[in-house]
Amino acid sequence: MAELTSRRKYDVDFGGFALQDADDRHVPVRFPEGFQRGALLAALPGRLDFTSAAHTHTVAFTVEVWDAEPPLPLGDWEAAATVDTFTSSGQLRARSVAGGPMPDRIPLADHSSTWSVRVVCTGRAAMAEHDEEDLAEGIEQYLARFWPAA
Repeated sequence: MAELTSRRKYDVDFGGFALQDADDRHVPVRFPEGFQRGALLAALPGRLDFTSAAHTHTVAFTVEVWDAEPPLPLGDWEAAATVDTFTSSGQLRARSVAGGPMPDRIPLADHSSTWSVRVVCTGRAAMAEHDEEDLAEGIEQYLARFWPAA
């Protein structure tokens, strides 16, 4: 049975954000360069890009690390995506367009490795209809669950 090993919560902004390898030397194009609004989740070398449903607001983003493939999260999720990603440092760092890199690192392993991640999201429809004049916080919520790739 899979066990949760860590959980971190972030508030990210500006319609798009990323989880990027903490060792920037192994990221050919660093976020936000090359960011293109599109799918919920895009896997690029050294980073994972996330596109929010709206442009200007704050997203509640939770990252969990599991020791094996976790169960599907309970709840009514509007969107989901699963990808594999390689990290040379074994750590990721959350980055937002306006806020830049977050100070804390997200430890996955103590060595380079490939991870699977399942991302689910709710609040996208509500956020897409929200008035951008009002800077909303936490309407759109993401959960990213990482586990070692098989």
